[in-house]
Amino acid sequence: MIVPEFQRRGLIAPEDQGRFENNVASAIRLRNSVVAEIILVVLVVTLGYWVWSQSFPLKVSAWYRVIDKGVPSLTLAGHYYAFVSLAVFRFILIRWYFRIFIWYRFLWKVSSLPLHFNLFHPDRAGGLGFLATSLEAFAPVFVAQTMVVAGNIYAQILYAGGRLPNFRMAIGGVVVFALLALLFPLGFFALRLARAGRLAKLQIGSLSSRYVDDFHQKWIEGGAAPGEPLLGTADIQSLADMANSYSVVAGMRLLPLNKEILVRLVVLLGAPFLPLVLTMVPLSELMQRLFKLAF
Repeated sequence: MIVPEFQRRGLIAPEDQGRFENNVASAIRLRNSVVAEIILVVLVVTLGYWVWSQSFPLKVSAWYRVIDKGVPSLTLAGHYYAFVSLAVFRFILIRWYFRIFIWYRFLWKVSSLPLHFNLFHPDRAGGLGFLATSLEAFAPVFVAQTMVVAGNIYAQILYAGGRLPNFRMAIGGVVVFALLALLFPLGFFALRLARAGRLAKLQIGSLSSRYVDDFHQKWIEGGAAPGEPLLGTADIQSLADMANSYSVVAGMRLLPLNKEILVRLVVLLGAPFLPLVLTMVPLSELMQRLFKLAF
């Protein structure tokens, strides 16, 4: 849904259509590559399990692993969890990261084309504002990962006696990482948008000067036709429209997104950690505090 917008909005010149379509075809071939998926499966069942076994299991006995005299061993449920459930989960996760890499690669190649930005587009991104939709497309993948991290933190609190404040850095790091991973490919267009913004300011500035000079000549220095009424003239509204046009150009962004989308992403990524507050404050007490704040 997003990729065709480059052509619909005239960002790709006719002479560059072939290069653009080759980039699309290359991305689709890579997405459908059987060899790539076989490599992902091998990584999941070898390196993926080794990393998990060394770093992520709890250091105390739990439902999936029992530690007897310092020697850990998986339970029956733990074997299924480690070799089936987590294997499937890791494959889906790494496969999504592979698709995100394909998206990065595609946008990088597109950003190298001589794009024809619409300098006065109201999205304040030269017509690239539609790329912000890609953040919403990939957001569920990263929200799912913050849910997994929240679950692991809860397990540490429940089984290992951890406390929520001890995980502030981990929570903040995960949210920042997910946010940067979503925003990073949009930065490929930052330099191009900066140059386009400077050009747009020069062009709209020159046009504004000519219009203001004509307006001054007509209505201030008496150049209006005899009998032409000032009241109700469209010239004043046009002057205000010119000011609005200049504010749009002056506010051209380096990234094709706005604050509302950014705030929404932060809320989505941080929401899975909110229930962890109940490990420190009972629900009844939390409701009482919220009630007092509200009333």
